[in-house]
Amino acid sequence: MPQQVAVITGAGAGIGRATARTLGRAGCDVALLGRNRDRLNDAAAELRELNVRTHIVCVDVADAKAVDQAAEEIEETLGAITLWINCAGASVTGQVAALDADEIRRATEVTYLGTVNGTRAALTRMRRRGHGTIVNLDRLASLRPPPLQAVENGARAAVRAFSESIRPEILHDGDRIHIALVHLPSINTPRFSWTRNHTGKRLKPMGPVYEPEIAAEAICRAAFGRERDIWVGLSGVRNWALATFLPGLSDRWLSGKGYAKQMEKTPVAGNEPDDLYETVPGAYAAHGRFDMITRKGMPLLLTSRHAQLATVTGLMGIVLLALRRRRD
Repeated sequence: MPQQVAVITGAGAGIGRATARTLGRAGCDVALLGRNRDRLNDAAAELRELNVRTHIVCVDVADAKAVDQAAEEIEETLGAITLWINCAGASVTGQVAALDADEIRRATEVTYLGTVNGTRAALTRMRRRGHGTIVNLDRLASLRPPPLQAVENGARAAVRAFSESIRPEILHDGDRIHIALVHLPSINTPRFSWTRNHTGKRLKPMGPVYEPEIAAEAICRAAFGRERDIWVGLSGVRNWALATFLPGLSDRWLSGKGYAKQMEKTPVAGNEPDDLYETVPGAYAAHGRFDMITRKGMPLLLTSRHAQLATVTGLMGIVLLALRRRRD
């Protein structure tokens, strides 16, 4: 495989940190982007133990100009960017009526516009050579977008629509640039400890919880396998079916259980730090505090090829059934 230069945003902790390790073991040179220089240095030190060339850029992904300058700096240091993984995000949790407009704007800028800025910076350079891969992250479809997370749900839906809109543009221009979407369930990362929280209680993941290495594996499969979409686990398929055929029931369930399943009974202190505007100090790595409840096995990874096969199989079944009835 030719030498790959991978850029990862949000690389200091969580999914970004796990993805950096996975790509490093795969033989990539890795550029680490994030706001916390200490955590980026820790991540780079891990990679250097694997003899991986690294480059650190301390940057806020909501700043389009800074992200573009970071991309230029990376190409001057490591070489042509071939992979770009947008893992950075920020959120605010609580009922929309209780949120401040500036909080909503800031969370949307980091999660959605941060992905847009990273994608644009990557596209600008990949189009010089006509090839490359960009991976963006989406939330796995559930019964309905859960309450208290309207800001992140909206940002991730925007990321999904943005990514899908780019694909025909790339085909139109004839570039061999691949845009992949990885649809993730709850992942055990430190974000539950540093998300701005208006609920009054400590946050916890909802539904099946997986370790960040599972997300990193899915991201790498999307990147190297040139998959259009990857869905992690089967719960998203099940919940999509329930939401489609029983929408009223799903809304009622989320209005009750959907609240309780996202919060612990322990109240939070009013002065706990969050990362919405400034990075949270401390030594955070890939994992959060939910190792005891995470699923340790590798879940089923459904790709767009599986979805196409299932669709074709279903259509063939319908046609065969219709032909049989016609003969009868």
